[in-house]
Amino acid sequence: MYRIKTFNKISPVGLNRLEPEHYTVSDAETQEDGILVRSAKLLDYDFPANLLAIARAGAGVNNIPLDRCSEQGIVVFNTPGANANAVKELVLCAMLMGSRDVPGAIDWVRKQVDAGVDVTTVVEKGKAAFVGPELYKKTLGVIGLGAIGSLVANIALSMGMDVYGYDPFLSVDAALRLDRHIRVVKDINELYKRSDYITVHIHYTAKTEHMIDAKAIAAMKRGVRFINLARGEIVDDDAMLAALDTGWVAAYITDFPNNRLVGAPHVIAMPHLGASTPESEQNCAVMAVDELKDYLENGNIRNSVNMPAVSQERSGVCRLCILHRNVPAMLANITALLSRDGVNVENMSNKSRGDYAYTIVDLGSQIDGAVIQDVKNLENVIRVRFIA
Repeated sequence: MYRIKTFNKISPVGLNRLEPEHYTVSDAETQEDGILVRSAKLLDYDFPANLLAIARAGAGVNNIPLDRCSEQGIVVFNTPGANANAVKELVLCAMLMGSRDVPGAIDWVRKQVDAGVDVTTVVEKGKAAFVGPELYKKTLGVIGLGAIGSLVANIALSMGMDVYGYDPFLSVDAALRLDRHIRVVKDINELYKRSDYITVHIHYTAKTEHMIDAKAIAAMKRGVRFINLARGEIVDDDAMLAALDTGWVAAYITDFPNNRLVGAPHVIAMPHLGASTPESEQNCAVMAVDELKDYLENGNIRNSVNMPAVSQERSGVCRLCILHRNVPAMLANITALLSRDGVNVENMSNKSRGDYAYTIVDLGSQIDGAVIQDVKNLENVIRVRFIA
């Protein structure tokens, strides 16, 4: 029986995939084997020794201490692409709001009514303050061409926009999703100087913090409209507010409000609505649960943010799953130890990621606890699991 602790409201569409005969699931679990979380901060959470994995129902994992998890042999999953359509639709909404200041126009109408004005007599004159450009034949720059960015780029193209994309880590799968008419550039400054609208879809890391700073903004076209539905920290607020004051940036639409931004003109701030659709929450929950289940039951790793991706069809009669440091001779040491005890290796998969590696070994016969302990005692081994 596996114990799963939830730290947020997780869609029952996902939770119902955890069979009650194999899993107990609640926010009150202790000594949990797995965690399901959305936005709750786990940075200071004291992980139990038996915790095997954390599944984040969403893309961003800055609420999870990845380095500490890696050192303790805890695999962290996220759900890339599960909320991509929801965010894509909000990007379109953001571009339209930023073009014509739709929120400001609606607020103006309400204020006329609140002031006792017959609004029908003033709309023709008042609307002039909210005139803005169409999206058609404008240029959109998309920074980050992953699951969300590729959808945004493709739909913008279908709306008659010219689209430039930038992603130094563009994967083959992501490239295949892109329409061939999207212009992928190697120099982000080329995207900056051409784009009437820019939307950013990258992870927040130490390297991307304040990536959009004064220098980056200065390289953009005057009057650019900037959309940030990724993470607030990617944009330097001081630089953005200064650019808004001078008109260099015409509008800043962000999903990460703070008091300074909300009070500034030409800022449209939303309360982190990017993935706030029932469909997105269900997709994320299902994907997170499936990843967690496959790891707990089979040892397979898919969509981990701190460990290599390793999946292997079950063969043999039992399986060893070994998280270890990425150092020379580990595979030789593991197989030599198993051979010493007369254990036949039916199949093996191994991959590394940075300082860590993961090995799945399917065995042709049952092994006793002494063999498992010998593997655990190998130098540089972090965690060993035996799955019958």
